[in-house]
Amino acid sequence: MKPKAVVLTSGGLDSTTCIAVAIQQGFEVIGLTFDYGQRHRVELEAAERVRRHYDIQNHHLVQLSILQQLGGSALTDDIEIPKADSTLEITEDIPVTYVPARNLLFLSYATAVAEAVGATDLFIGVNALDYSGYPDCRPEFIHAFTQTANLATKAGVDGAPLTIHCPLLELTKAEIIRLGQSLGAPYHLTHSCYDPDENGRSCGHCDSCLLRLKGFNEAGTTDPIPYLGQGVA
Repeated sequence: MKPKAVVLTSGGLDSTTCIAVAIQQGFEVIGLTFDYGQRHRVELEAAERVRRHYDIQNHHLVQLSILQQLGGSALTDDIEIPKADSTLEITEDIPVTYVPARNLLFLSYATAVAEAVGATDLFIGVNALDYSGYPDCRPEFIHAFTQTANLATKAGVDGAPLTIHCPLLELTKAEIIRLGQSLGAPYHLTHSCYDPDENGRSCGHCDSCLLRLKGFNEAGTTDPIPYLGQGVA
């Protein structure tokens, strides 16, 4: 019987790569997707497409509408999504697309699911190189959360500690794409844009689009999803 691993899957490029890595490492994937009232709700459809592609039978959609109710982020509130023509314009400041404590909440739910189903492994697609500066994507946060999770759970106390896998943490976006392509990740089914049009086409100019396009360009390949504009990485 395969060991189980909870994988946070948003329908994006990074989380889809994590699914491919978890499967390649021999895990049975338990998918966990969050509906937090995000403006780019098309990513929920992408997550379902990816789930079907991999035939993930055990998948959970968690409702976190309180994040939309509270607002405070351009992804959940009536705040303009920043646009640019190049990744060089992305600053080191924490952007307005940061959702308060999002990964802290996501990992807490994922820890509960893992303990309930007897899984000791969890995958999350955080990245500390080609990313938008979110504090909850840093190695320090993952390390601290792992310690806390293992102090706070029966499994951790009983000697079955949770391991949080971050296979993309120190990879560039191009390296992530090459890894995913080597594992057959279905990038044509994914979505990354923060501000897609009504048909789900990516804007090409938000931070997420720019970093994604830059990654495909540096990987020497073409992004298979449709864009309104290609941007200049």
